[in-house]
Amino acid sequence: MSGTDTVSVVIHAPAQDVFDFMADAGKMTLWSFGTWSLTELDDGLFEGRALASNAPILLRIDPDPDRLLIDYHLGDTAATLQPRIYVRIVPGSVTGQGETTATLILTALRDVGMDAERWARMRRAHGFELDVIKDLIESGHDHRTA
Repeated sequence: MSGTDTVSVVIHAPAQDVFDFMADAGKMTLWSFGTWSLTELDDGLFEGRALASNAPILLRIDPDPDRLLIDYHLGDTAATLQPRIYVRIVPGSVTGQGETTATLILTALRDVGMDAERWARMRRAHGFELDVIKDLIESGHDHRTA
């Protein structure tokens, strides 16, 4: 079964700051449960490890700064990477909230191989991850350097 899940959060920071945070692979170890431990393998190709299972996954981040869009390509091998997570940052001026606010929208695709339990767990995790991202950006906190 395939499907999509979309979550969003309003962040009190300029859209460009939110974009820069989300496009930075080095920041993913602060918030991403699916790529908790991240190692760069090659030019822009990373291997992450799931926090709960230590399962490996490959990742390539494809940012479009002009449109404030990011595609996260995921897969078991470099040849099988597919865009599975999509991020859009909406400037606050679009929603009437001003330039110091942005809305972060994350959409995940479910592929046919993902069972219902894993999909449900991933959907819950994405909602919590956005809450963590909001707190990290708004506070500037980085537990790795505290």
